[in-house]
Amino acid sequence: MNELLTKQYETLGISKEIYTYGMRIEEELLERFAQIDRVAEYNQLKVIHAMQKNRVSAECFQSSSGYGYNDLGRETLEKVYASCFRGEDALVRPQITCGTHALALALMSNLRPGDELLSPVGKPYDTLEEVIGIRPSKGSLAEYGVTYRQVDLLSDGSFDYETIKNAINERTKLVTIQRSKGYATRKTLSVERIGELVAFVKKIKPDVICMVDNCYGEFVEEREPLEVGADMIVGSLIKNPGGGLAPVGGYIVGKKECVENAAYRLTSPGLGKEVGASLGIMQSFYEGLFLAPTVVAGALKGAIFAANIYERLGFDVIPDGKESRHDIIQAVAFHNPDALIAFCEGIQAAAPVDSYVTPEPWAMPGYDSDVIMAAGAFVQGSSIELSADGPLKPPYAVYFQGGLTWYHAKLGILKSLQKLKERNLVNTERLC
Repeated sequence: MNELLTKQYETLGISKEIYTYGMRIEEELLERFAQIDRVAEYNQLKVIHAMQKNRVSAECFQSSSGYGYNDLGRETLEKVYASCFRGEDALVRPQITCGTHALALALMSNLRPGDELLSPVGKPYDTLEEVIGIRPSKGSLAEYGVTYRQVDLLSDGSFDYETIKNAINERTKLVTIQRSKGYATRKTLSVERIGELVAFVKKIKPDVICMVDNCYGEFVEEREPLEVGADMIVGSLIKNPGGGLAPVGGYIVGKKECVENAAYRLTSPGLGKEVGASLGIMQSFYEGLFLAPTVVAGALKGAIFAANIYERLGFDVIPDGKESRHDIIQAVAFHNPDALIAFCEGIQAAAPVDSYVTPEPWAMPGYDSDVIMAAGAFVQGSSIELSADGPLKPPYAVYFQGGLTWYHAKLGILKSLQKLKERNLVNTERLC
């Protein structure tokens, strides 16, 4: 054992017992970590190829203001995203404020009064409930005459194909597929499974738009959903594709018509993609995308490490310690609010920013219960950075994600376990 390294962990509040337990598990994961690195290498080359193909130059990093006409950096970046994710066109803008905004933009620009939206994978993420109108809210799709239909997954997590077939009708305009689990305990959808669902839907109604909420899934696999038939993918730049450097922003990539509709909704009819100043942050967008495959690899290692750490202590973890990974999120169900809070306190205490702050549950906008969030991040709310959150309701599950480096993710997990141990919320006999 490296005594110097052990002492450094002790300096950060990690006991020798916790550190030794973590080291044993890490050593067992080296082969899986090597496979993650191979996927990251492939995706790194894919990003570089997209940048070279579209002739990224130093001029692309220059700022624009006002209307932002003829912004070379903005226009080139959107070509890079389209190439990288295999789409016809892309909209990548700092004016898209978050993932929920990007999803709302994609939905509201491609649906019209009288259309119906279908989710064949169960209830979408909490913040989309008000966008759709499941929970009444001003400006929702429901207020504009767009109806919503939902088909839940079967008890084993598989698609309910028969009910989906019956749910698709002449008014079904757009099918939304959430790749990640959100605040649910279902499995994340692999790109392969998404492709199977899209093919099924298209066979019934070829002209339906299949949109994938790609948040937390970018660069986890070698392929992205557009490569298996999806029409549009949507995500946030302060998650995976921003690589921790993008300070704001979101993206929509896919069929040209879908992206054009979104651009006209984001700015104005008649203006579309032609306006929107980059305000000096283009270099962060480019460099963040360049680093994203490596950053995502570190976050994935952290998620797998967390699963194995907590699974062996008797907690329910989703995905489990051996399952394949299709996003960067790791859920741990504690069935105890004190354990959920202690875990988040540990993540906060491991942060480079605001480590001295104690996170507390609060009534966060867009959620139906108090939520606790831990994130000492360089970019506010960035969930590609080390972070954890969860609603204060059964099963009291925490959703851990991010870590700009594997070493930071590792520290965060060990610190969370340290907090649980100090409060007698974990069976210490299993640490031996």
